[in-house]
Amino acid sequence: MEVLQLHFNQLLRSTSTKFHRYLYHNINWNNRMIGIVGPRGVGKTTLVLQHIKEELNRDTSLYVIAEDIYFSTHNLVDLADTFVRMGGQHLFIDEIHKYDGWSRELKLIYDYHPNLHVVFTGSSVLDIVEGISDLSRRARMYHLQGMSFREYLSMKNNIELPVYTLESILTHHVQLPKDFLPLPHFAQYIKRGYYPFTILIDDYEFFLNQIVNVTLENDIPQYANLTIAAARKYKKLLSIIAQSAPFKPNFTQIAGQISVSRNQVADMCAMIEKSGLIAQLREPTRGIQSLGKVDKIYLDNTVLVNSLGEPHVDVGTIRETFFFNQLRLNHNICSSPASDFLVDEKYTFEVGGKSKKQRQIQGIDNAFVVKDDIETGYANIIPLWMFGLMY
Repeated sequence: MEVLQLHFNQLLRSTSTKFHRYLYHNINWNNRMIGIVGPRGVGKTTLVLQHIKEELNRDTSLYVIAEDIYFSTHNLVDLADTFVRMGGQHLFIDEIHKYDGWSRELKLIYDYHPNLHVVFTGSSVLDIVEGISDLSRRARMYHLQGMSFREYLSMKNNIELPVYTLESILTHHVQLPKDFLPLPHFAQYIKRGYYPFTILIDDYEFFLNQIVNVTLENDIPQYANLTIAAARKYKKLLSIIAQSAPFKPNFTQIAGQISVSRNQVADMCAMIEKSGLIAQLREPTRGIQSLGKVDKIYLDNTVLVNSLGEPHVDVGTIRETFFFNQLRLNHNICSSPASDFLVDEKYTFEVGGKSKKQRQIQGIDNAFVVKDDIETGYANIIPLWMFGLMY
């Protein structure tokens, strides 16, 4: 326990509280059990350490990493019992998916200690999604996405803009600071703005590759109980996607390239999507996006496109990836029969450069042209960068 406290103190001292992710103020920290999930590298650990540092009594709080060597001879229930006897009130467990039987033990902790508040995070949504059924009546779950363009402006440049709704953006009700030039900032965001760590360090591509490799070589294989040879197929599949995205998937053709069955390809894509490395755009199906057929496969965000898609990075791919990524958090987005995207079964969007025409959306109600490389919009023409102000 003393070693855990020592590591906790070191992390707490090095945690900055200058910038908070969007989710920080949306969490009801009074819940007895909270789960925070999302892809690796989006800031979950920093978020919980900031909460402890700013809001809680250090003497009654404890942060641990579930894969700490301490748990080779102890379990979570024992830790919680000891912590509560010492006056503990708030227990934070990071990387919970690395701990075997985590959902069962969290349920026991919840039942045994009614006055203990527990927050757990998972770097991979894979095991979390599967295990959370055991905690459905106990844990309040939150999902943390990577940074928006608005958050990037705040963290990197101290430019503070409010969150705008989709309707405000479409009706040109966005008010910007005087002399604010969005396009140079947007160009930098596209390259390295989605993950907080890519802003803070120069050699971010090394760490980004580490995240991709750990996700494919550790997280997914651990969840799916894969052999090393099977895990390599995931890396090969991601490589195929990275060099082609966005593309209409031919699962039969891909299956031949990586020597698996067609159905296995669909399952593998679903796994990689849950882990936060790709995003699948589905056809509209009676308003239930998750049941629609996959129309296109994208890399998850523009930073991954620039890193994994080299040397063939298409500007059109960047534009569509950004739009899809930023709107999916709060809106139902699927493919459009006539254009690029259909949002909330109501709005049609065609995404392109500043010379993009209206041809594809003529005669469609609530249709908009989203243009890159323009600062302001008019009528049904909306600047692409503005969709980064929605969270």
